[in-house]
Amino acid sequence: MPEDLRLDLQKSYAAILEAARKQQFLSYGDLAAANNMPWSQARRRMPQHLGQLVTIAHERGWPMPSAIVVSRESVPTGLLEGGALEGFLAAARDVGHDIKDPQAFVREQQEKVFKWADAAPEKLDLQGTTSEEKQKKAGPRFVTYFAPVLDALRELGGEAKPADVLDWISSHIEVPQAEIEGVNKSGQTKFENKVAWARFYLSKAGLIDPSKYGIWKLTEAGRETSLDHAQALAIYKDIHSSYKDSDEDEPAPESVNAATELLKDTSRQFWFAGAVWGEEDQLNRFRREGVWQNGYDDKFSNLVERMKAGDRIAIKASFVQKHNLPFSVGGKAVSCMRIKATGTITENMGDGSTVRVHWDPPSSPKDWYFYTYRTTLVEADPDDDLARRLVLFTFADAPQDYDFWLKVPYFAKRYSGAYEETGAANDDLIVAEEVSTSVTAAPTYSIDTIIAEGCFLPKLALEAVLSRLSEKKNLILQGPPGTGKTWLAKRLGYALLGSKDRKIIRSRLRTVQFHPSLSYEDFIRGWRPQNGGGLKLVDGVFLEAVQASASEPDLPFVFIIEEINRGNPAQVFGEMLTLLEDGKRKSEEALELAYPRGMDERIHIPPNLHVIGTMNIADRSLALVDLALRRRFAFITLEPQLGESWSQWCQTQGGLDLDAISLIQERMTELNKEIENDRTLGPQFRVGHSFVTPLRNISKPRTWFRQVVETEIAPLLEEYWFDAIQKAVEAKGRLLSGLE
Repeated sequence: MPEDLRLDLQKSYAAILEAARKQQFLSYGDLAAANNMPWSQARRRMPQHLGQLVTIAHERGWPMPSAIVVSRESVPTGLLEGGALEGFLAAARDVGHDIKDPQAFVREQQEKVFKWADAAPEKLDLQGTTSEEKQKKAGPRFVTYFAPVLDALRELGGEAKPADVLDWISSHIEVPQAEIEGVNKSGQTKFENKVAWARFYLSKAGLIDPSKYGIWKLTEAGRETSLDHAQALAIYKDIHSSYKDSDEDEPAPESVNAATELLKDTSRQFWFAGAVWGEEDQLNRFRREGVWQNGYDDKFSNLVERMKAGDRIAIKASFVQKHNLPFSVGGKAVSCMRIKATGTITENMGDGSTVRVHWDPPSSPKDWYFYTYRTTLVEADPDDDLARRLVLFTFADAPQDYDFWLKVPYFAKRYSGAYEETGAANDDLIVAEEVSTSVTAAPTYSIDTIIAEGCFLPKLALEAVLSRLSEKKNLILQGPPGTGKTWLAKRLGYALLGSKDRKIIRSRLRTVQFHPSLSYEDFIRGWRPQNGGGLKLVDGVFLEAVQASASEPDLPFVFIIEEINRGNPAQVFGEMLTLLEDGKRKSEEALELAYPRGMDERIHIPPNLHVIGTMNIADRSLALVDLALRRRFAFITLEPQLGESWSQWCQTQGGLDLDAISLIQERMTELNKEIENDRTLGPQFRVGHSFVTPLRNISKPRTWFRQVVETEIAPLLEEYWFDAIQKAVEAKGRLLSGLE
């Protein structure tokens, strides 16, 4: 390290000895000046530096010279307090001192230093091996780079590109020539790989923020931390106990060379593609012909058109594995994705089907767990932390950190924290067909199904609604009471998922109802009492849906909010209201929550989570919808449907005769015209068709209609005309005329 950036033990010893012989105390600033270093640069290095003097003094049987180094304000008195006192005591305890009265111990050491100074040697003899030097021989070599990585980032402003960190370290400390010239099996220098391992451990320790790839950034804790070798070694041992794959000759996770090169081109896209058409695996043909082809005529062509030269592509197959996992999850099944081949796209043929690929040399398939893609073609977003880890595993040979994935909230809940490393062989698989066939190729629930189940909107209108939901991500069905808002919301969700299967609905469709007492703490995150006392930070139902959809990014998720205007959406959503916007559903738009789990936690809503709200526009007690909410949702107004589709349903499914159908249709239409033309009401108060649509075969249609009027429609009319009750009585009479 150059003289202007290094605290020299000899210089510091000489300055302390000179002050001690004058029976004077020395300030930290004076000690920095003796080293020709500005205090701004020396401040973070000083505790470690003085700790080394404590260790040397202890080994040689001296009092502690650093006892007389104090803050500038304390030079007249020699008083140590605050952080300075704590640092001195920690160094003393590290060498074995049992301290009962801190101030008495400090004063004793100061007096001993003053008495010792005259007979003390003029210079330190550093030729011998101190315990610090012995410690440097303990642990893997990359541990010695922990402190330089932190120093480099501080000097570079708190964040920097990996290459800049490497340059800083190589210009400020002596790097062995063998590390600069030697390479590992991935072709990167040993120096680069050891620094990458150091960054990996520092990020695990919470000192470096790993969230933005291509940039190494200090956390708040990292900015305030300086490490000696003993502290670095302690970090290594603590993390190594739960992450046992850190052989420093192996490529480090997110290694400097391969990973940086991989993600250097920000326009590069990363594709994960299936190779099974029907029952036949096309991988060997793809390799032989140097292509990848889409096996579907009517799917994925829009994605294929976006593939371009320079993009990376991987052939994958998804299945479920339960036995002989490389970790333990209590015998539960885990989603697995086998990476069978990787390559680089060289040309897009422009037909929406075929791209030319330079395939990498064949290698053994490798398995990735938890966060898997089941559709035939998926683009992974390297700006998203979860997807980036998969990209680096696939294309840069980074190992998968199982401990990280089992702490992701979605997987932590699914596997109940039952996790331990086992190192088991990967030779006993329960393999299923590639799920893309059943998930994307043949949906079992569609718009035709909605119509068959009793929707009276035209097919084109339903297609338009579903299209708006897919594009806008957020949609509200509004309308008068009885127009089937909740009914349709759920079925739009089924159609988006492509299935009404109970297991799929349970995992990918959630329904809640807003009410006036619902809060942000219920919906997003808040503190909740625990059984044993105290409070616990608990994720709300919407944040759980966000986490679930982020963990399965290639599949659609649906969140239904009934009566969305019965609560206070702006208060309940909080900062999530901003994140709902379709243009902000990406990692770079992520925000900190009101109750974060850590200083570095940022949340965004993934694009595969679709929100459907329902809103009764006739309820006078409800507040107007916040304009910010309106801008983020598409609004679809549902009308009473008493036309031909309704009539046919009543006849075929409800068993109503044509006379009864005609009577109900006529009287309900007249009632709705009266309501629409009433100045105190209006079209939003009309009575919807759900009131008069039979759910099963009706044997006595007129009796059934009379009961509906008396128990459902009449009470509603009395509420509408609460200040003109005679209107409600007359309207009820017209509905019931001739039905007695």
